[in-house]
Amino acid sequence: MKILLIGEFSNLHSTLATGLKLLGHDVTVVSDGGGWMENSSDINLSRSGYDFYNSIKYLVKVHNNFRKFKNYDVVQINNPSFLNLNIQRNLYFYRFLLKNNTKVFLGAFGSDYFWEKTCIENKILKYSDLFIGKTPLDIYKCSWIGTQLEEASIEVAETCNGIISCLYEYNIAYEPYYKEKLKYIPLPINTDLLHYEQKGNNVEKIKFFIGIQRLKTKLKGTDILLEELLKIEAAYPKEVLINKVESMPWSQYVKIMAESDVVLDQIYSYTPGMNGLIGMAQGLVLMGGGEPEMYELLNEKNNFPIVNVFPSRDDIYDKLEKLISNKKNIPEISFNSRKFIEEHHNYINVAKQYIDFWKSK
Repeated sequence: MKILLIGEFSNLHSTLATGLKLLGHDVTVVSDGGGWMENSSDINLSRSGYDFYNSIKYLVKVHNNFRKFKNYDVVQINNPSFLNLNIQRNLYFYRFLLKNNTKVFLGAFGSDYFWEKTCIENKILKYSDLFIGKTPLDIYKCSWIGTQLEEASIEVAETCNGIISCLYEYNIAYEPYYKEKLKYIPLPINTDLLHYEQKGNNVEKIKFFIGIQRLKTKLKGTDILLEELLKIEAAYPKEVLINKVESMPWSQYVKIMAESDVVLDQIYSYTPGMNGLIGMAQGLVLMGGGEPEMYELLNEKNNFPIVNVFPSRDDIYDKLEKLISNKKNIPEISFNSRKFIEEHHNYINVAKQYIDFWKSK
């Protein structure tokens, strides 16, 4: 198949493309590299600036590339707003893809109207970026509801051939409206590239890894995670070591992560994101989102390696303290973490699921 993947969130399309190519498909990845993450792509659509000159320069670059985006068997965009342009221009290029290619699919891979709507209604999730129970949070500002972004989300969802969700939260956001054209497919992890090393063997100090994205620290909850981790370090100075990194290229980030035992990731999610999964693939214990609903969606009945935390300081501190008190369990959790990734997130198996779904629509 001839496949075009446009847009990037956390190396998803780049990793998926690697799996698809190994299966014999012709794949082109188009993205801005995910900004500071420097994800790989075949065609770079990064934008230099937002002044008049750079805006025209970027628009010309997009136009020149899109003229070539015809006659693909499958095109997949990562979001209704898949280009660094206003939503009306995004719609223009989306309609072009729809007209000139066999099938177009929408990735439910991040914030959009349907996810915001689910969070605002606050009927399904125990917590999200907008609420913990009935308590509203101020870490996320809605931008899709009641705007042209809402209209665009609905148009894309209505007219695309199918929708793929990568997290439990995104799946339940679309399910009430598009169950027949929706498919949950786990995030792809390159298990060949990520070396597994069992953690926690004869270790005096537990090395905790926390990655800070400067613009998303509150959104991910890493500000709270770090504060509680520092309290644990003060309480158990002989047993805790913190590896903290801030916004660095993905390859360097992963290398530093591999030297740790435990990775702390987003706390408002029911499902682990790429960051946590990459840690698990390397044998790290993940402390973050891992709710029962996520395991049920994967049909996993035996292996539950994620140290799931409720987004509260008390629960985070308690789970950190239990890990330290029971560090003898870390090698087993480490082994089960890698096993979990191999069974559910292997990039070639995930690529096969994409192919099967694309062909079915």
